[in-house]
Amino acid sequence: MATTEGTGATLMEFDCPRCHAGVSEEHYGPCGECRTKLRSAQGLDAKHDAVADYVPKMNVTPNAVASKD
Repeated sequence: MATTEGTGATLMEFDCPRCHAGVSEEHYGPCGECRTKLRSAQGLDAKHDAVADYVPKMNVTPNAVASKD
């Protein structure tokens, strides 16, 4: 294990479980290139749906104290 200067992160040397290339990463898992390929294949970057504004139901009537003038 080696530490990177300045960040204090510990890098591990292992083979990528997906492409079997030797990599140095902070956490065990697919290498950076495989992660990029997986994200583009799954289309996770394209999910930015707009959320509709909240509209309260109209079957609720205000109470007498709130509508008192």
